[in-house]
Amino acid sequence: MPLTFHWFLPTNGDSRHVVGGGHGTPASAAGRDRPPTVAYLSQIARAAEQLGFAGALTPTGAWCEDAWLTTAMVAQHTERLKFLVAFRPGFVSPTLAAQMASTFQRQTGGRLLLNVVTGGESHEQRAYGDFLDKDARYRRTDEFLRIARDLWDGGTVSLDGEHLSVRDAALARVPDPVPEVYFGGSSPAAVEVAARHVDVYLTWGEPPAQVAEKIGRVRSAAARGGRALRFGVRLHVITRDTAEQAWSEAFRLLDGFDRETVRSVQAGLARSESEGQRRMLALHGGSRDGLEIHPNLWAGIGLVRGGAGTALVGSHDEVAERIREYHALGIDEFVLSGYPHLEEAYWFGEGVLPRLAAQGLWRHPFQEDEEPAVPSQVPFTG
Repeated sequence: MPLTFHWFLPTNGDSRHVVGGGHGTPASAAGRDRPPTVAYLSQIARAAEQLGFAGALTPTGAWCEDAWLTTAMVAQHTERLKFLVAFRPGFVSPTLAAQMASTFQRQTGGRLLLNVVTGGESHEQRAYGDFLDKDARYRRTDEFLRIARDLWDGGTVSLDGEHLSVRDAALARVPDPVPEVYFGGSSPAAVEVAARHVDVYLTWGEPPAQVAEKIGRVRSAAARGGRALRFGVRLHVITRDTAEQAWSEAFRLLDGFDRETVRSVQAGLARSESEGQRRMLALHGGSRDGLEIHPNLWAGIGLVRGGAGTALVGSHDEVAERIREYHALGIDEFVLSGYPHLEEAYWFGEGVLPRLAAQGLWRHPFQEDEEPAVPSQVPFTG
């Protein structure tokens, strides 16, 4: 199966430094360097589309702009790029969400993908009026996806669930195509929800051995229900013409991490209820030492950012090799990002993607009739 790559829309702001945020931590002041205007986000989206990224993830939370509204506006400035919209099922009714997805598909020509985020931080959920505990939130997500999928199948749905109830719910027009559902979570409850409902299971960028173990758990759970899923990984990336240039950039970012900011962010993330966040923290332990936790896999981003905290760092050939390593485990989709998101999209798109194309692992999704590009030097000098 050919590889699929998605980029990221930094709706919390962008910078030449790492912009924090996520899992209860506020966005850093660096995010004000490039505010997340529709004009700037559209510039990133158009670049991603031209380079061959199939879609772009947009995050959800109090620390960033709303994903539904932002992507609806940015979609008008692109033609074929899909939008992986993150949203929390506890904040909107399943019938309304199913209707919103249907409308989005019609108005964009079928360019919606959905990233369902159950929510790992109770204090942030309570700010939105959601007072369920973590396990109950996963049970609600299960009910939510049951209702939404039945509606997208054209059914009339009535359900009296533990957390959600609808009576004679139906859509006037079902989405065509039905949006694929992406979902991540490392806890047993998350694995069971993924096995029953989702199309693509996402993991954050852990070392390959840990990723393989997690994929095995999810694949086995899905097989028990007669289902098969695809798998993806969420990573940052720093790729350059040489390994020395890439690591120099990683160390530049690290030098910009104020020690008090690192201490404060790590203290906040230590209170997280997310099993995935706990696994991210364990990769670096809050220390600046030993951050290369696997060849070309750097845990430095997680010192100041919640959620995905690892980056592929290296030459274009090295990054391509690490992608092949994850692909061998069963990973077919990569959701990537880098700072700044506009420039880093070009480094990856012009440096790594042509190498993968030359190896028969990737084709530009919007230029199916063209010959694969020849690997070349990236026209940025630093």
